[in-house]
Amino acid sequence: MNHGKRDEDADGSLVRVDRTQVFQEARLFNQSPVQPRQCRILLTKIALLLYTGERFPTTEATELFFGISKLFQTDDSSLRQMVHLVIKELVHSAEDTIMVTSSIMKDTGGSGSYIYRPNAIRALCRIIDATTVQAIERVIKTAIVDRNPSVSSAALISSYHLLPIARDVVRRWQSETQEAATNSKSSGGFSLGFSSSSGAPPVNSSAMTQYHAIGLLYQMRMHDKMALVKMVKQFGAAGAVKSPAAVVLLVRLAAQLAEEDPTLRPAMVTLLDGWLRHKSEMVNFEAAKAICDLRDVTDAEVSQAVHVLQLFLSSPRAVTKFAALRILHNFASFKPQAVHVCNPDIELLISNSNRSIATFAITTLLKTGNEASVDRLMKQISSLMSEITDEFKITIVEAIRTLCLKFPSKQAGMLGFLSGILRDEGGYEFKRAVVESMFDLIKFVPEAKEEALAHLCEFIEDCEFTKLAVRILHLLGIEGPKTSQPTKYIRYIYNRVVLENAIVRAAAVTALAKFGVGQKDPEVKKSVQVLLTRCLDDVDDEVRDRAALNLRLMNEPDELSTRFVKNENMFSLQYFEHQLVSYVTADNKETFATPFDISKIPVVTREQADAEDRTKKLTSTTPSLKPPKIGGASGASNSGKSASSGVEAAAAASVQAQKYATELLAIPEMKEFGAVLKSSPVVDLTEAETEYVVSVVKHIFKEHIVLQFEVKNTLPDTVLENVSVVATPSDEEELEEVFILQAERLATDEPGKVYVALQKVNGADALPASTFSNVLKFTSKEIDPTTNEPEETGYDDEYEVSEFELSGSDYVIPTFASNFSHLWEQVGASQNAEESEETLQLEGVKSIADATEQLAATLSLQPLEGTDIPMSQTTHTLKLLGKTVNGGRVVATVRMAYSAKSGVTTKVTVRSEEEGVSALIIAALG
Repeated sequence: MNHGKRDEDADGSLVRVDRTQVFQEARLFNQSPVQPRQCRILLTKIALLLYTGERFPTTEATELFFGISKLFQTDDSSLRQMVHLVIKELVHSAEDTIMVTSSIMKDTGGSGSYIYRPNAIRALCRIIDATTVQAIERVIKTAIVDRNPSVSSAALISSYHLLPIARDVVRRWQSETQEAATNSKSSGGFSLGFSSSSGAPPVNSSAMTQYHAIGLLYQMRMHDKMALVKMVKQFGAAGAVKSPAAVVLLVRLAAQLAEEDPTLRPAMVTLLDGWLRHKSEMVNFEAAKAICDLRDVTDAEVSQAVHVLQLFLSSPRAVTKFAALRILHNFASFKPQAVHVCNPDIELLISNSNRSIATFAITTLLKTGNEASVDRLMKQISSLMSEITDEFKITIVEAIRTLCLKFPSKQAGMLGFLSGILRDEGGYEFKRAVVESMFDLIKFVPEAKEEALAHLCEFIEDCEFTKLAVRILHLLGIEGPKTSQPTKYIRYIYNRVVLENAIVRAAAVTALAKFGVGQKDPEVKKSVQVLLTRCLDDVDDEVRDRAALNLRLMNEPDELSTRFVKNENMFSLQYFEHQLVSYVTADNKETFATPFDISKIPVVTREQADAEDRTKKLTSTTPSLKPPKIGGASGASNSGKSASSGVEAAAAASVQAQKYATELLAIPEMKEFGAVLKSSPVVDLTEAETEYVVSVVKHIFKEHIVLQFEVKNTLPDTVLENVSVVATPSDEEELEEVFILQAERLATDEPGKVYVALQKVNGADALPASTFSNVLKFTSKEIDPTTNEPEETGYDDEYEVSEFELSGSDYVIPTFASNFSHLWEQVGASQNAEESEETLQLEGVKSIADATEQLAATLSLQPLEGTDIPMSQTTHTLKLLGKTVNGGRVVATVRMAYSAKSGVTTKVTVRSEEEGVSALIIAALG
């Protein structure tokens, strides 16, 4: 018989099967007597079609299904096994499949060890629906505790698939599942269910049964934390679980419980630590990875995990070394000092013949090494780059980007390395990663700017990627005119107008115009005009239009031309996008009768955008620098497990600010307040377990302060009505209450918002600081259990919550600049300059790194010149910059010294351009 046509182009010996031909051959199933061998071959063809994605039309599938069901007449076990296998796959396409339930159920029972019983159980659970699960309950429960491991595993897996459609029924099988998990003992193999020589089924000895049973138990109990804890402790005992795969499940569950509940963390960490010494390598790796991924893991918790991984680095097996190194590589982003002890072993892997291991070894050393080791590592990287793929090259380039921000003094060597690999062969993603790293050097390391721009100019001479050429031209237009010799970049830009495609030519015209607008040298301005005039004859209309517009603007007054061509302020793009989407998708049919009001979109300065960008870069490349907590108290976030988590958190903070602004603009009473200048992080005023949970966000407007209180009622069967907050400032001469917007009704566990608006008594430029005492006022009503509605009468009540401060940092926005020393002198020499100084002892701070992070967050200032990453564990100087909501600059230096006895001692010096601001900022640390 012809089994099919061999695909000559295929990479193996697979057979190509025609669906129509197979359907015609299905007449074989109707023949009597049944021909087992021919039927098995035909069933194999059908299975091949189904497994490769082929689908039979419903009519054909139904006819095939019932044709196959006629094969239940035969007692051939191999044929019966194939029948169950194919029926299970056809059930999704055929109709009336439930009619064969009784035939399949007969095959699921019996005391003999039939090879097709597991397949019959799987097919049965795919055929039935939610209404008929109870009819097979006895069959499945019996199969779960069957002594044959393949039957038991089939029943457990089928139960797992039944959970979405019949959770309540499946949860009744917990005792049987528990028995299967408890009685399973690993034999080091997997029984297929063949009968033993005595004719009796073998003892349930499959490790896989235990794995499946524990996985099903988790699905059954996933919403019951105490049951999960009990399960982990029961199976986590030494010797309770023999299956390494099952222990891996327990490791992941223990790590999840430690993350979700801090009270369970010590017990779960103890279990994870014990699994580090398990006899299976896969369990050791999973436990080490789980410990390294724990939120805010301490050195004591992680030391044993790092030690185990260090031992694996000397394993003779390449896969073991690679797995250990990859975990250490990821963990080094968060706690480089904890991985530092592994550096001698990691250095031995730099010359490993496996390029993947060598790549991870070098990038891990880059994260854990000190400034003195950078040059040596860079030489070793150079010899490696030609031998690895683009994917690993990008990994190395990302590590170099981290070094650019950590060690600005080493920029020359790093820039030379980046420019060298930029000339090498590589795809778009690799070249983009290199260019982005050079952009960071230009933006955040002033000393590297001109040399980096020169390298980028050379690169675009033969750049094959349009997107990269456009980005580089845009950067040249921004940074080129600010350099000491701006004219040398004009030639490179105009070459693009002559030699490139229309998209690049258009970008080059815009970049060229920025050298002419605001130009003081008449010769340079005249040269730019001549070049732009030549662009008026371009064949592309976009290029001609840009050239014409910029020529016209160059002849306008400097103020107007600079506003349009060299204005570096930008709209808050995420908020802009959100508002446009809301405008376009609004339900009101008359929405477009009113034009979109762009004046309500906040404008962000270049300095503010750079500050946010640098924070994102640092939290992604050095995730130990944790971004502000989203929806929580000010300070450090508890997140930061992956290299991307910092970017996500920064994006979430931006989205939260947009959300606040949108909510406030929608309140009619606040429309006249104007735009929100700054919103503070959330400040918790009560514990999470109290009757009424209260938090506050401080919104700063030009002439007003709005306090947004979020109140949640946690009392069961109680409703709060007319909820308000009386917020009384300690200095009532500076702030005057305008109105209170109360929450009308708060049901149990439903949060509501209360707004308190205050006006600045001393005018828009005032920055009042005050301590607020707060009293929650409301009417409490019980819920009638018969009607489930609140009673008509209630009683008035008050609830006092914690105080909070409106401090100087609430008026400051982090801002970036490249030259701190110049700013320090400039601010000190301004007309209303003021300087304040304070020496403080920081309590509860365990290291210089923690102090750096907390001080920057508390003062709401942007660290500059890489000072947010301390290089010394004993002394450090933090340089900070920000702007007040009124536009005045604030610069600060914080000198820190650490000792084990006294902790961190700091000397804070603040200079400001506005009178009274420096003292106000320092007072925020009090």
